Amino acid sequence: MKTKKKVVVIGGGTGTYSVLSGLKAYSDEVSITAIMAMSDNGSSSGRLRDEFGALPVGDVRMALLALSDDTRIDNASLRSLFSYRYVKGGEGLNGHNFGNLLLVALGEILGSQHSAIEMVSRLLNIKGVVLPVTTDSISLIATYDDGLRVVGESSIDEPSEDRGSHTIIDLTVEPRGVLASGVREALLEADYIILGPGDLYTSLLAAVVVGDLAQVIVQSKGTFIYIANLMSKFGQTTGYDTATYISEIKKYVGRVPDYIFINTHPLPEELIAKYAVAYEYPVHDAENMGNDTVCVKGDFISTEEVRTAKGNTIRRSLIRHDAEKISSALRALWLENTPKV
Repeated sequence: MKTKKKVVVIGGGTGTYSVLSGLKAYSDEVSITAIMAMSDNGSSSGRLRDEFGALPVGDVRMALLALSDDTRIDNASLRSLFSYRYVKGGEGLNGHNFGNLLLVALGEILGSQHSAIEMVSRLLNIKGVVLPVTTDSISLIATYDDGLRVVGESSIDEPSEDRGSHTIIDLTVEPRGVLASGVREALLEADYIILGPGDLYTSLLAAVVVGDLAQVIVQSKGTFIYIANLMSKFGQTTGYDTATYISEIKKYVGRVPDYIFINTHPLPEELIAKYAVAYEYPVHDAENMGNDTVCVKGDFISTEEVRTAKGNTIRRSLIRHDAEKISSALRALWLENTPKV
C-alpha cells in the first residue's frame, strides 16, 4: 500500500479554494491540510467578529466547501446551504452567509471553534483537515513606505486611492498570536507546503506573520511551492513581477520557494480591461528569478465564467486558476519526486 503524500495549503480566499478543490480529486494519493488566515474583518466574517467576538470564519467555510465530498447526492443541498447568503434579511441578516452563522453558533454551543470546524467537517465528509492558523483574535497591520499605518485586513484589501503610489514595507499582526493546535505538526510533517495563489499580503502573508509560522516553514523539510498570482492587487502589489513576489515571500517566510507555478496562457483581453479600470494588471514573469526557485510554467487558467453571489459586497477575482489544471500539475510534481520501488 502506497503511503500518501502530506500536502499543506496555506492561505485563504478564492485562490486557496481552487487549489483545495483540485487536490480533493487526488485524496486517495495525498493527505490534505488547509491552514487558513484568520485576520479577516470585513463582510459577513467581520460583522460576526464585531458583534459576537467570534473568529473570522469565512475562509474556513470556503476551505470546508472546497474539500467537501461532492460525490454524495445528499451533500449537494448541504453545500448550497453553506454557500447561501441572505439578500433580504433586513439590517440583521442581510449580507450574512449561512455557513458563517452556523460555524459561529456551533462554536458557542460546543465551546470552541475547533469543535465547530470538526463537526462541519464530518457533516460535509471533507477530504482533508481544515485548521485556523490561530484561535486568537488578531488584527492585520500594514505599514507603507510613507509611514502610514493601516489597521485591519479590509482596509488594506480595499485601500484609499492614494495607496496606489505607495508600497507596503512591513506587515504584522497584533497580538502576534499563537499557532492553533495541529498547525505546527502539519507543517513539520508535510511533504509539500503550498502558498497561494491569493492576495499576497491579505490572504497569504496574513497567515505567515502569525506566531512563529514562518520559522516552522523554514524548519520543515517539505518542498515549498508558490503558485503565482495572475493579476496585481491595487494598493498592495502594483508593478510587482514574479521575482518581486518571491522576494517578499523570502522576506516574511525566511525561505525561498523551491518551485513557482507560473501561468503562461494568454489572459482574456476583455477581463484585463475590467481589471485595468481598478488599476490592476497581469503579473509579468520575471526574466531572472535571482535564486534557485524552479519555474513550472503552463496553462493554469480557468475558462469558467465567474459569477458573484447575490448579497456579496466583496469584489471577487474575475480571472482565476483552474482547479483541475493546477492540481494536475502539482500531482505531476510529486509523482516525479516519488522514489521508484
